Amino acid sequence: MRPFPIFAALFFIVPLVEIYFLVKVGEQIGPFKTILLVILTAVAGVYLLRQQGLSTLGRFQKNMASGQLPAKEIFEGFFLLIGGALLLTPGFFTDFVGFLCVIPVTRQFMAKRILANSNVSMSGAGFSRGRTSPDDHVYEGEYSAKPDELLERK
Repeated sequence: MRPFPIFAALFFIVPLVEIYFLVKVGEQIGPFKTILLVILTAVAGVYLLRQQGLSTLGRFQKNMASGQLPAKEIFEGFFLLIGGALLLTPGFFTDFVGFLCVIPVTRQFMAKRILANSNVSMSGAGFSRGRTSPDDHVYEGEYSAKPDELLERK
């Protein structure tokens, strides 16, 4: 699946959807209230983004300190990044998708779905600071250093 055509289509479709919703809402409540509503959703989104970002960062650090793989927190951080960018983009459609990425329930659901469909293991195997399991592919061996004959020939 090539991402360029998808992003190109989104580049044209999303602004058209945004303009449509801005015009429709502006017809119903007026232009000043529409602008105020867009600014209010951006401010609320930034507040929620800050709160959830700090919470996710705390869980990330806790998992790292205990030697567990913070895979879920990494994906949640990715969704927070996307959500923050969408919330700062003016418009109602991007705000809706941005809030879906920032609200804990939907963000955690999306992160779990991605983890369930990926090869990332949340058990921390191979990440546990020296503890090994039979699945870690640890190989033992010996080595000896031999002097390099080319360096000694001067």
